[in-house]
Amino acid sequence: MKFLFFSAGAHLALDPHAQKSSGGAELQVALLARELVKRAYPATLLVSDQDQKDDFYYEGIKIRVVRKFDSGALWETCLAIPSVLRILSKEKPDVVVVYGWTAWLYLLAQVRIFLPYRLVFVCALDSEIEGNFSYTNSLKRWLFQRGMKLANVRFGITEHQQKLFHEQGMTCLLTRLLIQKASSPSWTNNDKPIDLLWVARCHEVKQPLLFLELARRFGAYRLQMICSKQDEKLWNRVKEEVQHCKNIEFLESVPYREIQSYFDRAKIFVNTSIEEGVPNTFIHAGLGHTAIASLRVNPDGMFDHFHAGYCAHNNQEKFFTSLEELLTIPLFLSRAQEESAHFVRAWHDNEKNLQAFIEGVLG
Repeated sequence: MKFLFFSAGAHLALDPHAQKSSGGAELQVALLARELVKRAYPATLLVSDQDQKDDFYYEGIKIRVVRKFDSGALWETCLAIPSVLRILSKEKPDVVVVYGWTAWLYLLAQVRIFLPYRLVFVCALDSEIEGNFSYTNSLKRWLFQRGMKLANVRFGITEHQQKLFHEQGMTCLLTRLLIQKASSPSWTNNDKPIDLLWVARCHEVKQPLLFLELARRFGAYRLQMICSKQDEKLWNRVKEEVQHCKNIEFLESVPYREIQSYFDRAKIFVNTSIEEGVPNTFIHAGLGHTAIASLRVNPDGMFDHFHAGYCAHNNQEKFFTSLEELLTIPLFLSRAQEESAHFVRAWHDNEKNLQAFIEGVLG
């Protein structure tokens, strides 16, 4: 069975020389492809042109490059259609996988008239199912939602997403996120010079300015912020304000191959997002024995199952006071760090989750 993943930037998570960072969905695509290849399933990434060569391999994964298709511009999408069809016709995949929302999902569903592959959709965010995602326009929203209904197989990355699909009369299977490596058994807080770590792209849904408020409140602690540029206006504001916070080290971007080392050196990871599905950063935190402080994100009620830190349920004052407890009570912090590692071991077993994915695809 031959897999093809439709993902603009997934190759960046594999490229040892990449200077750009990949997003969470792209990372999961790369990890899925890597694990499939290990089990002798051929896998191809169909990626967007970023001035890289076409038709080559990373770690046994084939990379095919088509015209830029992820800019959101209608004219670029139309120009990319012939090259996408050409690659699909040449590669002849048995399974095409799309991870996260895109209007291309509908187009890929229609191509099955000529190329009889199984179309698999993996949901990234609850709002993709609920219909309140911030779509750029109503046509793209309709194309995506129609494509989602036409997919042969749908996966949620949480039990809550499964429930949302079922409530809308669509079948859905569960596959949890894959991990890059096992967590290290040996660690101490003496090896963790960073008190608070924030990692995300610069977008209003991530609320980076709230982390700067933390810097002002906790001036005696050392903070690190990795904030890749997406919303340029917001990023410029963050960059300007961070100059007045002497306790923050600011980094614009870190290649994926290096990101785990930053979590390994941090005592607490801070998530200020309004919405996420299952953050890959939570997994990095668990792998690094790093406690997690979340303003709102609580996938499948994980903080009820694992005392890996806390979720403030969008209560900012509770967020600040609970974070202070983590910073000032060593026993509370060390317990949260151990539970963070436990969360990853319990929910993110690659063998188990990949097998669930393969069985779901096979039907």
